Amino acid sequence: MSPSVPLARAAAGLRALPPSCGPVRLIAVDGHAGSGKSTFAAVLAEALGGAPVLRLDDIATHDELFAWTGRLIEQVIGPWSRGESALYHPYDWNLRRFGAPRALPAAPVVLVEGVGAGRRALRPHLARLLWMERGPQESWIRGRRRDGPELSGFWDGWTVAENRHFADDPSRPFADTLVRELPEGYEWLPGPGATAGANRFVTERDHL
Repeated sequence: MSPSVPLARAAAGLRALPPSCGPVRLIAVDGHAGSGKSTFAAVLAEALGGAPVLRLDDIATHDELFAWTGRLIEQVIGPWSRGESALYHPYDWNLRRFGAPRALPAAPVVLVEGVGAGRRALRPHLARLLWMERGPQESWIRGRRRDGPELSGFWDGWTVAENRHFADDPSRPFADTLVRELPEGYEWLPGPGATAGANRFVTERDHL
């Protein structure tokens, strides 16, 4: 089966969901750092016809790796809930400061991608929660290899913070879908938090 057929079906299913945040169907892509969230979100966004992707790397900071909920709700979730366009200030990780404001319209489908995208404070605003099914150790090895030795100190602190976050506020138990990266494409499986009909547009072991 061609990988594009199930992916198109999954995208159509996401578009058919009822709005969850004002007029927006907000789809979270969560998982461990280095698990492949950004790549998958880009592929899914394309299948959704160019859906916007909000990356939590633009919301978090060096000093607030996970303490960004209030900023996200104030700058993005709140405006969308009122049917307005969001306006947020993306964080520059090199300059260690927020940049110029960036508009994010209330599109029919928006992906929010990053560690903690499925946290409890955001789940009431989500249409679906997707979890990248790759364990922490494998994910972190991939992430360290990607970022190089110059960021090894950051990764040392990050892994501690990520462990602490998921211990207090896990996402995977509430995921509607588990996404597993394959040599070619992705496998889309019902998640532990899926309700009846939540994955009606995919079948077990579908490939994206």
